[in-house]
Amino acid sequence: MTGLLSRYDCIASGKRGLAAVLGLILFLAACGRSESDSIAVRLVDEFSDESVEGRLSDVEDIAPLARWDFSSQEGSVAGKEANATLGWTAASGIQNLGIREGRLAGVSTSDFPLLHFAFEKPIDDRDLIHAIEIRLRASGGANLSIRGDGPSEQVDIDRIIEEGRQAPWPTSTPIVAGDSLQTYTIRLPFSQTFAQIGHFFVRPTDVAGETFEIESVHIVSRKEHLSLIPSGIGWQGLSEVYMESLVARAPETIHFEVSVPRNPVFHLQVGTVEDGAVTFAIRLPDRSPDLLVEHTVTTPHRWEAVPLDLSPFSGGNLRLALSIEAEKPGTLGFWGNPVIRNQGVPSPAAIHRPDRALQLPAASAPPQGVIIFLADTLRRDHLNFYGYGRETAPILSETAAGGALFLDAISQASWTKVSVPSIVTSLYPRSHRIKDAMDRLPATTVTLAEIYRTAGFATIGYSSVPFTGKMTNLHQGFEELHERGSIDPDRRSKTARKYIDHFSEWMARHKDVPFYAFVQVFDPHDPFEPYRPYNTLWADPAHKEEHEASVEKVKQHIVHPLRKDFGMPRRHELEEAGIDPERYVDHDKDWYDGSIRGMDVEFGRLLQRLRTLGLEDKVVIAFISDHGEEFLEHDWTFHGQSVYGELINVPLFLYGPSFVPPGPRIDETVRNIDLMPTLLELSHLEVPDSLQGQSLLPLLSAAARGMEGSALREEAARLGWEPRPAIAEKAKTIEGRISPPPNHTESVAIILDGWKLIHNTEREEGHPEVELYNHLEDPLNQHNLAESRPEIVQMLKERLASWKEMAEAAQLPDADETEGLDPEELKRLRSLGYIQ
Repeated sequence: MTGLLSRYDCIASGKRGLAAVLGLILFLAACGRSESDSIAVRLVDEFSDESVEGRLSDVEDIAPLARWDFSSQEGSVAGKEANATLGWTAASGIQNLGIREGRLAGVSTSDFPLLHFAFEKPIDDRDLIHAIEIRLRASGGANLSIRGDGPSEQVDIDRIIEEGRQAPWPTSTPIVAGDSLQTYTIRLPFSQTFAQIGHFFVRPTDVAGETFEIESVHIVSRKEHLSLIPSGIGWQGLSEVYMESLVARAPETIHFEVSVPRNPVFHLQVGTVEDGAVTFAIRLPDRSPDLLVEHTVTTPHRWEAVPLDLSPFSGGNLRLALSIEAEKPGTLGFWGNPVIRNQGVPSPAAIHRPDRALQLPAASAPPQGVIIFLADTLRRDHLNFYGYGRETAPILSETAAGGALFLDAISQASWTKVSVPSIVTSLYPRSHRIKDAMDRLPATTVTLAEIYRTAGFATIGYSSVPFTGKMTNLHQGFEELHERGSIDPDRRSKTARKYIDHFSEWMARHKDVPFYAFVQVFDPHDPFEPYRPYNTLWADPAHKEEHEASVEKVKQHIVHPLRKDFGMPRRHELEEAGIDPERYVDHDKDWYDGSIRGMDVEFGRLLQRLRTLGLEDKVVIAFISDHGEEFLEHDWTFHGQSVYGELINVPLFLYGPSFVPPGPRIDETVRNIDLMPTLLELSHLEVPDSLQGQSLLPLLSAAARGMEGSALREEAARLGWEPRPAIAEKAKTIEGRISPPPNHTESVAIILDGWKLIHNTEREEGHPEVELYNHLEDPLNQHNLAESRPEIVQMLKERLASWKEMAEAAQLPDADETEGLDPEELKRLRSLGYIQ
């Protein structure tokens, strides 16, 4: 086997179908560099089925944690089952329930029939639920649905049904109605452990007056799933920290032949889901003694770092044998992100420079590290370095002053699920096709993390909400991803403190290698109340009890389940509840500002850690937000409901003392999709032609020469900058508990030449089809000028039509499209979770 970067055809994550896009990066990165100079040798990429010795063909069956077989009237589950239906009851809308002829049978008496199983106590197992398998026949209906609820002695069935009517359960699948049994497999959209389940519901049909029969119900654990497939590559998580992994079973051994870099460091973590002792050993079959390292894990569901020293083998070829030993054959072990990195080779700097020689401070070398710090739900007009009256972000202000601040950055969507994919793919939502809560990027998408991974960078992500993790397929390209469940802060929206802790530890292990990090923190997001002492920095503590009472009171007037959950009312709902709207949002804004200040302090800790590790002059930080937050500017609270300025005007600055000119304040309108090509060009990596954003480096280069205003724009144009419209989209979505309302509206905004047009193609009654605003003088869109400036409206509508044609022509395929992928590609993509 050869090193990752030593041949043209080794495409990261097995996407050989993307060779035209990513292959050039590998070629350029390898050009002129010997195998011993490789930046990274990833064993996940070097793996083949033939490398497994002693592969187990007959693994002992793993006892199911939760399975009911009504054909044999046997259940294997921790819970009550000593009755005629193995513990299942008719919670609502079902009559004549019983086991007949080996099937749990009944008749639906409503369109929302519910079967219920209540565990006497939750299953004490932190293993993940892989899937739900149900063998079912229903005489009529369109969908089968399941739902799990947390442990509790009582469950409110009326609430379950009411919520289900308001918002279809995401764990649903179409059924084939008729006389024959069908097997249905449902995958959960979120990671969930068995320990989190106390109640389990099955809705066997969605039509009244139909018969149904269930032969079996099986909640499949990850351990069961893995026992049925060969050892190999997988995307495996322990306590919601996921890694590219090699999955193996005792006593299997995986062999590799590798070219060791000249200054090697072996990054490796190991873990298991088993309760017994599992020993991980790495041996050198050609050496004596052959044992390189041995590490025994006795605590399941956590990763443990394994220190390895390969310096005695620097620059040579080496055979490695990775084996797992345990008392019980078939015991599972995960080799997490095994990579041999070359310390002191900071990046592909000497390999490739962009064609245009931009005059930036970095004369020859790109940054060693690239960090995107994404502050979720942060509107820029609540930051003092954008003119806000409160000093909400003193550290960020000082940092922005030392970098390049963009005064008019526009997000491409107004909620996280849609906006973040645009940032990390440089595609408009209309092209990447993510618009609803359950949508996923296709495996063929080129993400920023994938390009950095392909170039040999260590890649890590921190996701504060499932939308930015594997639920959306945004784990693509990350060697390691911390999902939201990996931390448990006191406030469910305040994640910066814990993530900076974890990221600081990771950086210490990777301070001598190139890296890319995506750090999404949730602190400005609702619930707004921050940690002490920031909770009383601007909010009067004497009003807290009153405000919390107002939240509960207004919830009774909120219809939509998502807004009701968050306590996010519209103005008329506050008035109906007898609550002063301005007093209500003023308290939320006080907490919101305090949360920003608390996040600012954590950003300061990140800068301190960079200085301590000697990295401050070796990294570039991009500070950005995915969207803002409305505080009744257009009679709403929350986000995702529109494309008004309070939701799409976001902060953006670049900081890197050695790479970014200090001090410029650039007023050119830019877009979040422009960040990806900018970072790639700063890193001296090829920018794929498929990206819809453009690099900001021409603007930075002109600013570095002291230019401003029209002179800056002219010089940037000479260097390749093209003034382009900024577009933001709000799509129609499925009614539910996850996608923000209003679900039935659709709007597109275009910003160009200081004007902003909003075309409301689907709108609420009484709302205008077209709105026009002076973008510079009216950033929060309070004064509609459409009637007085018809010529501007017409010009922008024509530009919007051209943009739509372009964006729709570039649409990505369906998420699970597999056409053109050979069987080996498909197998690899499925193993990493890129295709379901």
